[in-house]
Amino acid sequence: MNYQTTIKISATLLAMIFVMTTNGNASSNNSDGGDTILFDFGTIENMNDWLIVNDGVMGGLSRSRFALGNNNSAVFSGNVTLENNGGFASVRSRVMQFELDGYKGILIRVKGDGKKYQFRLQTSNRFDGVSYRYHFETTKDQWQTISIPFDKCAPVFRGRILRNVDPISPKDIRQLGFMISDGQTGEFQLEVQWIKAYQ
Repeated sequence: MNYQTTIKISATLLAMIFVMTTNGNASSNNSDGGDTILFDFGTIENMNDWLIVNDGVMGGLSRSRFALGNNNSAVFSGNVTLENNGGFASVRSRVMQFELDGYKGILIRVKGDGKKYQFRLQTSNRFDGVSYRYHFETTKDQWQTISIPFDKCAPVFRGRILRNVDPISPKDIRQLGFMISDGQTGEFQLEVQWIKAYQ
């Protein structure tokens, strides 16, 4: 084996080691320590998986929208009114398989208006069924990363906390979303950058 052949083999081995090391780091970065991205609102594609559900289903007059923002984010905004027995606005994902068995909760990156919101999870395909809610406070005009443990989500139906209902089963989660209610009337805005599941 001559000198030039030895150099070529050594260069090839170094290149293989570099590629393997780089790919390993990329994989680690993508997993983000066990976090899995469920929604990243940098493009319009993810917006098609969401729908508005306001108190109009009960005769109320609140309004809201969910649209792309300027910070690789989606903006949930509108106006809540108590007229006609109303009082809430919400947005939720379409029914899908999230496959969250083994995960402990949800992380959300949001910028709010100082109001209190609910993050909601549903485990059935029904439009109007049991939801599991988690209240979180926002700080006006500040980005926050909020942790939502599954075991802290309370089962509710039309605003009432339910007793004798099993805790949420992560593997059964079919929908997730945001809601504003609790007598908070007037204009609101919640910006959402991403939603992740954590282990």
